[in-house]
Amino acid sequence: MDIHEYQAKEILSGYGVKIAEGGLAYSPEDAVQRARDIGGHLWAVKAQIHSGARGKAGGIKICKTHEEISAAAEYLLGKRLVTHQTGPAGKVCSRLYVEAGTEIAKELYFCFLVDRSSERIVMVGSSQGGMEIEELAATNPDAITKIHIEPAVGLRDYQARQMAFALGLDAEIMSHAVKTIQGCYRALRELDGSMLEINPLVVTNHNELIALDAKMSFDDNALFRQPKIAELRDKTQEDPREMAAADRGLSYVGLDGDIGCMINGAGLAMATMDMIKLAGGEPANFLDVGGGASAERTEKAFRLVLADDNIKAMLVNIFAGINRCDWIAEGVVHAVQKLDMKIPLIVRLSGTHVEEGRRIIADSGLPIITADTLAEAAEKAVQARNAAVIKRGC
Repeated sequence: MDIHEYQAKEILSGYGVKIAEGGLAYSPEDAVQRARDIGGHLWAVKAQIHSGARGKAGGIKICKTHEEISAAAEYLLGKRLVTHQTGPAGKVCSRLYVEAGTEIAKELYFCFLVDRSSERIVMVGSSQGGMEIEELAATNPDAITKIHIEPAVGLRDYQARQMAFALGLDAEIMSHAVKTIQGCYRALRELDGSMLEINPLVVTNHNELIALDAKMSFDDNALFRQPKIAELRDKTQEDPREMAAADRGLSYVGLDGDIGCMINGAGLAMATMDMIKLAGGEPANFLDVGGGASAERTEKAFRLVLADDNIKAMLVNIFAGINRCDWIAEGVVHAVQKLDMKIPLIVRLSGTHVEEGRRIIADSGLPIITADTLAEAAEKAVQARNAAVIKRGC
C-alpha cells in the first residue's frame, strides 16, 4: 500500500526527521490560506498522487505570490498527471500540499527497501539526488551506495555514519544525519514498511538536513496490525478493480489482455497466464480466488472479471485440494445462470471430486467448454477468444 507525500512526511516527523512546514489543500482558496499560515515569500505547490517524478510531469509549482499559488492550484486540481510510474492512464490529482520554500545547497538521495535476493533491508544513498536518480542508476551505478542490514541486530550507528559519509555530509551535521537515518529505519521497521524513499534529502544553505520529498509503501499483509496506517489508504489512487477485489477478499491484478482468468492459487494462476500467452493469447487479469471458493465467492469473482469490457473469453482453472470440484462446479453454474454470460467460458477442473464436478457442468445444459489439461484449456480459451473477435467483427 502506498501513501501520499504529506502522509509520509507526517509519519517521519514523528521519528525525528526534519521536514519543511506545509499544509494540505483541496481548493485554490485552501492553498492560499495554507501559504498565509506558513508565511514567507516562497512556496512549493505539490500535486499529491501515488507516483514519483511529479516534477517532470509538471506536478510541482514554485510560487512567489499568493496569486501564483491560486493559479497553480487551479491548474493542478483535477489534472491527470502522467509519469513513467503511472503508465499512460496517469493519476488524477485531488489534493495539494503547500510547503514553505527551502534554500537548497545540495540534493541527496536516500532510501530503505526490502531486497528480496538477499532477504535483507538495504539502505541506498547517493550524493547526487534529485529528479534524475533513475538515469544516474543506469549510467553511473558506482555513484550509488548500498548497505545491507542484518535483521538480527538492525541498523547500527556505524552503518548510519558510513551512509552519511557516502552522502558527502560534513562533521557539523553528522550527528543529525545519524538520527535522521535511524529515525527512517525505525519508521520502516515499526510500521511494516516495504519501502521508504526521500528524494531529495537536502542540505540547506543554513546546513540543515531536510526531507524535501518522501515516499512510503507498506506490506499489505501486515495492515491488520497497523490500523492507523490502513486508514491512510487513498482508494482513488488505486485500480478500482483491485480495490473491489481486496474488499471482497480476492487477489486481483488487472492486465492488458482480453482473456479473463479465475484460478485458485497464485502459482497456478501464474502458470495459467503463461500457458495462455504460449497459446497465443493475452490474459486480462490475475485472479486468485483462494482455497475456499464457495458459490457466493465464485459469483463475486465472475462479476469482477466481467466488469472489464475488454474481456472476450473467460478461463476457469481449478485444482481442488482443500476445496472440492463439485462445489466449484455448482458455483460456476450458479454464476453463469445468474449473470447471463455472453462470452465463451472454458472450465478446467482437477483434483478432489473432479468427476462429480464435471458431471454437474455437463448436466447444467449451459454452453460451457470443458478441458482436461491446462494446455488444452489455454488453447481452447484462445480459440474461443479468436472466434468471438471474428463474430463481433472487431
